[in-house]
Amino acid sequence: EALAGIGLVVSVDTVRAKVAAAALGAGARLVNDVSGGLADPEILSVVAERSATYILQHWQTPFDHRSAHVDVVREVVAELGERVERALAAGVNGERLILDPGIGFGKTAAQNWALIANQQALAALGYRLLWGFSRKRFLAEVDGGVEPWERDDASAALTALVAREGAWAVRVHTIGVHKTAIRVAHAVRANQG
Repeated sequence: EALAGIGLVVSVDTVRAKVAAAALGAGARLVNDVSGGLADPEILSVVAERSATYILQHWQTPFDHRSAHVDVVREVVAELGERVERALAAGVNGERLILDPGIGFGKTAAQNWALIANQQALAALGYRLLWGFSRKRFLAEVDGGVEPWERDDASAALTALVAREGAWAVRVHTIGVHKTAIRVAHAVRANQG
């Protein structure tokens, strides 16, 4: 309430309808649901009734890195598409819908890279994209960072790449270097021939 009261845009990270309802009642404007409506389907009705912005993340086996995906890009696009239809059917406003491919959630390092490399397939669903790869374990492959904060350079490099492709937002741990990465990406896009 205090944050919303001074005009800040507040997002709540929850998979529970009751928590979403309480947070929206206190002034939150976004609901970030890592389960994409699977953990508590009532969350979709709460979001719809409150006209909130809904971040729908892809989630299959959230903390099991032994992924069952065979063709991760095709499967994630199809599964997100199905979850979008469910959200729309529950009354969620499509203009307030944001998709997150769920980097690191039940996906191998190779599958994370494949999703990032093929982000246009995700963008073809027609919704804004949010990427949450900051400091994730798979970045140690290129950055060598054993500790999460040692992966900030790789995180910023990915921010530049997804920003150049038109990502709506990135979820990050450090802000300054990512703001610079986004400005660089936008400068490149503005000067494409």
